[in-house]
Amino acid sequence: MSSSQGGWRDLRLVLRPFLATQPRALLWGGVLAAATVLAGMALLGLSGWFITATALAGLHAATAFTFDVFMPSAGIRLLALGRTASRYGERLVTHDASFGVLAALRVRLFRGWARPGAAHQLAMRPSRLLFRLTSDIDALESLYLRLLVPAAAALGAALLAGVVLGFMHIGVGLVLLLWLVAVGWGLVLFIARRAQRPAVRRAHGIEALRARTVDLVAGQTDLVMAGRADAQREALMNADARLAKADLALNRLETSAGAAYGVAGTLTLVGVLLAVGVLVGEGAIGAPAAALGLLVALTATEPFAALRRGALDAGRTWLAVRRLAPRLAPDEARPGVAVVEPGAAWAVSLAHLSAAHFGSGIPALNDVSLAIAPGERVALVGASGAGKSTLLAVIAGEIAPLAGSVSAEPACLLTQRTELFQDSLRDNLRLADPAADDSRLWSALQSAGLAGDVRAFPAGLDTALGEGGLGLSGGQSRRLALARLLLRPVPLWLLDEPTEALDAAIAHDVLQRLAKEAGPRTLLIATHLRREAALADRLVCMRQGRIVAELRRGSPAFEAALNALRPD
Repeated sequence: MSSSQGGWRDLRLVLRPFLATQPRALLWGGVLAAATVLAGMALLGLSGWFITATALAGLHAATAFTFDVFMPSAGIRLLALGRTASRYGERLVTHDASFGVLAALRVRLFRGWARPGAAHQLAMRPSRLLFRLTSDIDALESLYLRLLVPAAAALGAALLAGVVLGFMHIGVGLVLLLWLVAVGWGLVLFIARRAQRPAVRRAHGIEALRARTVDLVAGQTDLVMAGRADAQREALMNADARLAKADLALNRLETSAGAAYGVAGTLTLVGVLLAVGVLVGEGAIGAPAAALGLLVALTATEPFAALRRGALDAGRTWLAVRRLAPRLAPDEARPGVAVVEPGAAWAVSLAHLSAAHFGSGIPALNDVSLAIAPGERVALVGASGAGKSTLLAVIAGEIAPLAGSVSAEPACLLTQRTELFQDSLRDNLRLADPAADDSRLWSALQSAGLAGDVRAFPAGLDTALGEGGLGLSGGQSRRLALARLLLRPVPLWLLDEPTEALDAAIAHDVLQRLAKEAGPRTLLIATHLRREAALADRLVCMRQGRIVAELRRGSPAFEAALNALRPD
């Protein structure tokens, strides 16, 4: 596939969800924009005709008394009011529609990061993906507000000018229509082509400037210790210089584009002036009609000039399209996790499963088959790197299997890390269930053993946490994660070393609460600690990505394997 074919394919992938989100609002925005331009052209043209006709009628007493001033003046007032209303409606509808579309695209893009393998990319390159979610989505605003809407308005202006002049002389109207379309859109395409390279350089420059600024601020201690602070500052200055160079190129191009549209408008006006002069001299039209045609032609180039800003941003918009298209493409058919309906024979069923980490060609799981009954508690044990966490990630849908089949009940994964956000304690809890009221939140905190600590905080549930849960101790953070787990109404819990790095007393308390609150849920625990594996009814021993043994409670082998694990 050629580069141009790939570019048009990417544009279709972005335009499809873009236009499908609020199609009626987007269409009405374009209609109102065209109505505003047409009303403005008609207002100026009718005003010119009225002034000229009134002046000529006043030359003779007979015509002065018979000339109707009421209908034209009423039309002028109507067009003035209509233009004001359509302009207000256009701004309201177009901006509301574009903001709604961009918000929907952000949600779609963010949900795309929940696909298998996407979490790894998000963790590895958070700043780059943040730029995709913010600046690249914002760049699509120009696609509608500065390209599609002005293009529709400009086409309407060209048609109106061609029709008005066509009533005077069909040839003049047709030539004017073709001239406006060819020159107006031709300049847009030329400007967009010339602006593509500096616009792309500017987009890259903004990314580089932001990234290096963040690196300088967040990593200043490491940079000073390594003696790289001056080098980082120089890199930041170089990024700023490249951004300034790109801005200068775009500003020069904008100035040239303004001059080009000014020349095109002047040539249009001169050509129409000569044409209507000839028509007046031949007696084909009168002076008022000549004024009407001249003023309509004068305003016909203005909507094309409005496309200039969109043409300058087209390079940045095109870059955003190329970046976002893969994430907005429909999901390809690929193996995943089949959801088990309630009442099924197995809560988890794996058959000949193989899987690898993102970007790795070496399988982390090889031909794994496992069945877990509803309500059963199973512990995955083995040395670090045996594939325990990978197996949980596959069941949770975070890693796509390479081969085999996976079916499981709806699950919640509690990882080794406690993911908390810079927000209130209440909103951190509501990530598990946005509809949970305060009584449910307090109940979950009570079950997790954190209610007393939260009541001791002056703000209670409104206590603001810092980034990563700053303000809570390690034990409190883990209990908060446990409370969030309890709020999640799923029948399967996937626990990846839930008490790792906690002291023995807190760890035993957390495990007791887990065992109590689990109730009839199915538990699958990845661990190398004896205290965690003791919750299980069955031990599944893993080595080098394979299951090597399954041991049930009560057997000597179970007790031997349990005692072989790391003690509390």
